[in-house]
Amino acid sequence: MPIATPQWPQRIICLTEETTEALYLMGEEDRIVGVSAYTVRPERAKREKTKVSAFVSARIEKILALKPDLVLAFSDIQADIVRDLVKEGIDVHCFNHRTLSETLQMIRTLSALIGEPQKGEQLVASLTQHLADIKASADALAHKPRVYFEEWFDPLITGITWVSELIELAGGIDCYQEFAKESLAKNRIIEHHEQVIEKQPDIIIASWCGRRFQKEKLTQREGWQRIPAIQNDDVYELNSSDILQPGPAALTDGVAQLHTIIKAWSERQ
Repeated sequence: MPIATPQWPQRIICLTEETTEALYLMGEEDRIVGVSAYTVRPERAKREKTKVSAFVSARIEKILALKPDLVLAFSDIQADIVRDLVKEGIDVHCFNHRTLSETLQMIRTLSALIGEPQKGEQLVASLTQHLADIKASADALAHKPRVYFEEWFDPLITGITWVSELIELAGGIDCYQEFAKESLAKNRIIEHHEQVIEKQPDIIIASWCGRRFQKEKLTQREGWQRIPAIQNDDVYELNSSDILQPGPAALTDGVAQLHTIIKAWSERQ
């Protein structure tokens, strides 16, 4: 009996957006057979690929019908989906990256899983150079603003690790560095609105995790008119798809938008 030749995964399902975007950027989109319904990057992925999941739930029967040889998941939030798929005999790789370094390593691991490590290295090199260019520009700024990043509004939840790192890299000072290493949103809750007033942020950036930002809802909070960012109308929105997924989007468009906002503030001082 001849020894079977091992095959790299050819039918991949991505349950979150960052692996979908990374595979497209590596030119390996033909391997993808299913994606999350929340996928917006690249835009054509949602049109081209079968939608099989939300973020915390998935249609297991639909996934099985696509006969994947690899399913890519992310974080403890998708642990139940991973468990159900493993019970069905499906190969699953669950990433759990939270930092910029870990995000770049995710791309390396992903490219290795499909047998194309050189494509991963090329993408990592491109993203690393972009981050270096942003940092070089940020290092030249004469003034660094205090930045309050709001991921959710009820309760107030501030930014996760990679968001905090990108704020600092882009030239700002994250007002809530002490929360940034907390991977769980419940551990990044700001108990009292007055605490943000005490931080006196120069810039406020909101990205309400898939919900449309309502600027007046934020600026009219009791006592917040004493915050410099609100007094000077330095309140901005970043689309959650550009910053809240730990993948290429955050390392390109997300950090570029942060730097544009921070640089404009610095130059006005």
